[in-house]
Amino acid sequence: MAVGAAIWLGALLQSATAPWRISICALALTLFSLFSRKFRFTVIITALLLGSTVMSLREASLAHSQIAKLYGQSVDVIAQVVTDPNQTTSGNYSFLARAIYVATPAGSYGMRVPIRVITPKKSVLGLLPGQSFRATARLVTSKEARVGALVLIDGDVSVITQASRWANSLAAIRYGLRDLSGDGDAGALIPGMVLGDTSKQSLEFKTAMKRSGLTHLVAVSGANFAIVSSFVLWCMQFLFMRMKLRLSATAIALICFIALVRPSPSVLRAAAMAAVLLIAQGTHRGRDSLPALGFAIGAVVVADPWQARDAGFALSVMATAGLLLFAPLVVEKLARFMPEKLAQALAPPLAAIIFCSPVLVALAGYLSPISIIANLLAAPAVGPITILGFIAALISPFAPIISAVLIWLIRYPAGFIAAVATWAAQFPVLTLRTGSIGFLIVAIFTLTLWLFKRYIKAVSIIALVLILALTWLQRWPAGQWQIANCDVGQGDSMVINLGNHRAIVLDVGPDSVLEDRCLRALGVNEIPLMILSHFHTDHVGGLSGAINNRVVSQLWVSTNAEPLMESAHVASLMKGVEIVMPQRQFSAQVAQFTIKVLWPASGTHVFASMPGDGSAVNNSSIAVLIASSDFTLFAGGDIEPAVQHELVGDFNGVDIYKVSHHGSRYQDEGLMAALDPQVAVISVGAKNAYGHPAPQTVEALTRLGAEVVRTDISGALSITAKAHQIRVRTSKGRFNLFRLG
Repeated sequence: MAVGAAIWLGALLQSATAPWRISICALALTLFSLFSRKFRFTVIITALLLGSTVMSLREASLAHSQIAKLYGQSVDVIAQVVTDPNQTTSGNYSFLARAIYVATPAGSYGMRVPIRVITPKKSVLGLLPGQSFRATARLVTSKEARVGALVLIDGDVSVITQASRWANSLAAIRYGLRDLSGDGDAGALIPGMVLGDTSKQSLEFKTAMKRSGLTHLVAVSGANFAIVSSFVLWCMQFLFMRMKLRLSATAIALICFIALVRPSPSVLRAAAMAAVLLIAQGTHRGRDSLPALGFAIGAVVVADPWQARDAGFALSVMATAGLLLFAPLVVEKLARFMPEKLAQALAPPLAAIIFCSPVLVALAGYLSPISIIANLLAAPAVGPITILGFIAALISPFAPIISAVLIWLIRYPAGFIAAVATWAAQFPVLTLRTGSIGFLIVAIFTLTLWLFKRYIKAVSIIALVLILALTWLQRWPAGQWQIANCDVGQGDSMVINLGNHRAIVLDVGPDSVLEDRCLRALGVNEIPLMILSHFHTDHVGGLSGAINNRVVSQLWVSTNAEPLMESAHVASLMKGVEIVMPQRQFSAQVAQFTIKVLWPASGTHVFASMPGDGSAVNNSSIAVLIASSDFTLFAGGDIEPAVQHELVGDFNGVDIYKVSHHGSRYQDEGLMAALDPQVAVISVGAKNAYGHPAPQTVEALTRLGAEVVRTDISGALSITAKAHQIRVRTSKGRFNLFRLG
């Protein structure tokens, strides 16, 4: 186990440092250890060297590949498909491929380099792994470390080689199960649980599965292999008398299963471990699971070093380690004060969640206490769905009627799991810091729980009480609120409370799931007025989530319909809603609020200098001044300095300023001085690629005496302005700010 972990660590450390640095250090330690008599130390350091070396070799091969020299060029490319194409949230289609041949006006190059292909052409959905295709594409650098380039294809894709019979047979099984599983969340869940095919799952359902802690059910892993291999091994007893023949047949079945579900990181890890266990059983050497897990880790990382950085692989390994190391202890402790069968049912999800929690918090930034209950409720349905679904998939090409009957049977337990996921996703979560800080917080607790396992009951009770207490304290918005700014990532969405579950919504962010979740948390069921400042995706992309089960009475939109794709999408979603294109001097009274439109002005405006490609659209944003007896608020969408300068004379101070363009460096200091806000709200995504907010913008607002609050640091915000005081509450901790009006 330690050797496999060392190989993994070596690859992981190498990928985070300068080329060859870890390998050189590990080599020096290996040479030093040869002079010592501590054999175990030598083995561990050598394993560390192996992991870092294989990662260094892969990094070097990509960095010095011919394709890296062609970034920014338009090329003719011939490539071989590696993974099934899937639709992304942006509507494009994405898949991994292997570039074989690239031609440019300057020359032609043969190669075998992994690439990520992105295209809007739906025709690529018919491509299968192993097929080759030709297309004209543009090469750009990719943030995905394991690929040599991001290949953007706008034109047609020409198929060069047809899929093999083997690929067609596997595709028939996958597509057969996908087509017969039906609609709805239950129908989308079945292919995911059986074959890891999540293509039918909506973004909302994927988020519910993640938030409820049930995502692992649709990532084919050790649990699936254990269920399938146990079923196949049981069936083989009716065909073979000798155990070795049964094991050989089971191994062949598992190889086919790997090809069927596609070799994802968790699949390869589970397959490697299953292979070791089968060999151990066949050679009568016992079933020591920890060495098997260590071998699996090492084999997978050596075969594909990039999987050392994959979060799914890390979660799979941690969950398996939890089941092996911690579950038996949990069963022993729980069985003292509850029935043993109940303890055995509770132990696996408890152990897996505890061991996986450091990685989960590092990724998501929150911990869901209800996920333990959700996993416990879902556990009895996993086995029947996996086994019957596996049989249904195998026979779907030649016995679709029988397959349909089996799927009809498992739709009921699948619907139950989907309902559990939706139910559990509504509960509050404990919000922590993402990244290394969140990881360390939970990792230290997990280590403490392991070191003081004699007091596991007391430590568990204290931890549970602490988690529930912190979760309750972090409720958001928790009480009366007048203004809320949703945490929608790199985008804008502000909500003005009208009472009785009614609100004005200013922009809807880029993510429909985050928008819907925020409005549900705020209790908004009706939107008398929605203002979409302009049609950039980060302001209108979440519209479907905002109108989910909500009534919109009136919509204000910009006079500039660019980008046309986004504005057409808005129009299609808002059929039957009154649409207004307000201009300067337009005003409205909505409940207790007076809304004055300050921009756009009528007529055509040509500005001498435009700082960015999207400035024309940004400067068409609807800018509004909202006033009530308690506060004044200015929100200007993404207007830039040219427009901001035009509005300076309209202000003599406001209480709250929703900072334009996510706090970018394009700000007019004269406008900020005229606004002189008490609270400046910056809606921005953490670690965004634009550098928002700009330090000089934050500094300028701070010099004016404004309290600057940011969604990338504080999460969602709720603001209450009463009795000449402004109180701000965040979703990432109870921080209240009081400013005299």
